[in-house]
Amino acid sequence: MFISHIATVEIPVSNLERSVAFYVEVLGVKVEFKGEKNAMLSFQAMGVPTIFLVETEDRKSLSFSNSHNGVEHSIIDFYTQSLEEFHHWLQVKNIEVGPLNINEEHGFGGFGFKDPDGNLLSACNVLHKGQ
Repeated sequence: MFISHIATVEIPVSNLERSVAFYVEVLGVKVEFKGEKNAMLSFQAMGVPTIFLVETEDRKSLSFSNSHNGVEHSIIDFYTQSLEEFHHWLQVKNIEVGPLNINEEHGFGGFGFKDPDGNLLSACNVLHKGQ
């Protein structure tokens, strides 16, 4: 195998300063590099992808609609052990969040939230084998 993991996730933003502040505050990432039009953010954890914010005028939000049921999906899910608390914290911060969906039987779930550019992100409390 040539590929061992995802190294970086690139996210388009319209205002780099505003987006860096959002991702640092909401996700707790550290700024590894910040240029005029891009920034590299890191969770500073082994095997966890970095986030590369790129300022652009090409406005395409990161999400897609499931053609089977119409549900809007994010392309990035962030893991948290404190799903309900994170959902509430985002609401208090007036960040646009979707409904909290938790499977009553297993306790696993997630929800969507949006960055300042309307990019749909998700949070979940599910870890898969090897994570």
